[in-house]
Amino acid sequence: MKIAVIGTGYVGLVVGTCLADSGNDVICTDKIKEKIDMLNEGKVPIYEPGLEELIEKNVKEKRLSFTTDIGEAVRKSDIIFIAVGTPQSLDGSANLEYVFEAAETIAKNMNGYKLIVTKSTVPVGTQKKIKEIISRYTDFPFDVASNPEFLKEGAAIEDFMKPDRIIIGVESEKAEKILKELYAPFVRTEHPIIIMDPESAEMTKYASNAMLATKISFINEIANLCEKVGADVELVRKGMGFDRRIGFLFLFPGVGYGGSCFPKDIRAIIKMGEERGYEPELIKAVDHVNERQKKKLVEKAVAHFGSLEKKHFAVWGLAFKPRTDDMREAPSITIINMLLERGATITAFDPEAMKTAREIFGDKISYAETPYDALKEADALFIVTEWNEFRNPDFERMKSLMKKPVIFDGRNLYKLETMKEYGFTYYAIGRPPVINGEKIK
Repeated sequence: MKIAVIGTGYVGLVVGTCLADSGNDVICTDKIKEKIDMLNEGKVPIYEPGLEELIEKNVKEKRLSFTTDIGEAVRKSDIIFIAVGTPQSLDGSANLEYVFEAAETIAKNMNGYKLIVTKSTVPVGTQKKIKEIISRYTDFPFDVASNPEFLKEGAAIEDFMKPDRIIIGVESEKAEKILKELYAPFVRTEHPIIIMDPESAEMTKYASNAMLATKISFINEIANLCEKVGADVELVRKGMGFDRRIGFLFLFPGVGYGGSCFPKDIRAIIKMGEERGYEPELIKAVDHVNERQKKKLVEKAVAHFGSLEKKHFAVWGLAFKPRTDDMREAPSITIINMLLERGATITAFDPEAMKTAREIFGDKISYAETPYDALKEADALFIVTEWNEFRNPDFERMKSLMKKPVIFDGRNLYKLETMKEYGFTYYAIGRPPVINGEKIK
């Protein structure tokens, strides 16, 4: 099939590359010339494991190309995916400016039947608005379908190639047939393609993200209660997770979620409800708990040190999650800004997000080349992202580098017994602290 993808961010680039890898001819487009120039030079503007190699393969085999000429891509294609950003507006709603701009561009370049597919996360009713826009500019036949993505940054290629399910919101048999054929290679293991109306498809995306965000905020609430009553949330989590009705996925306490999806999608669903006279109280609480949770480690540091003035801290982890360089809504931003406001200095390290961090913080903080370099003369270490390389460090080396062996662990990476053995002072989330190598109940 001949496909155009408008938008070359995380979603558009992964979607376009994976569809090319299944044998389709794909043109990925973006109005940002610098991004397209990078891709045409063989450079990938985002970090996503396996993506660079897959792009190189499909470009070499001439199934994948990149251009800023969106109109030409539309004219050459039968299916057009809209995968542009839908950033959060000041009132919390999803900004659909780029979606509607893409729809208008498509309409003005129609030269026959086109199937327009929204991959961007959009509020319920957006499919209808796209239809209205396109109808203003063309008499050519077309369909607009909703096909939300469920890609995890850091595992996006595997998620696309081996989906749990594919959601398709359509109004015509023709559109349904085309999309079923397009996705057939990805559901050979009998995972379902679920057909529904566009409104339900649009809502499914928000409902799914809201459910996952709720699990994270829920376990963080339980973790905070555990600290108050002397329980260990890691044991509580195990006791809960083996219940098949609950499970372990997304049931990890920490310093809150971040990224490009959960925060803005939660706020967008709140706004959708409010615009229709309904207050989604549970979803609002999820957002509130998450924002509060980002402050927990700094609160623990203040409780331990008193004043943070002239204290020097190491920070391990800047990206909002492992296996990505994305720092959008990352807890590290809240934590670092709070520490700086209290007069502390910081040296940070992240395996992939250092360039992104420099764009955010500039010279307000220092940057280390290795995790151990960050620890030199540190009064404490803050662990913010659970990269694998942080899980089994040389604790004796850590102690020798740090001014004080104090760890504020926002991801519960270490066993309390290990912290006792090495004589650390250790504060985690929802667990009893270890003070000078002694567990405090």
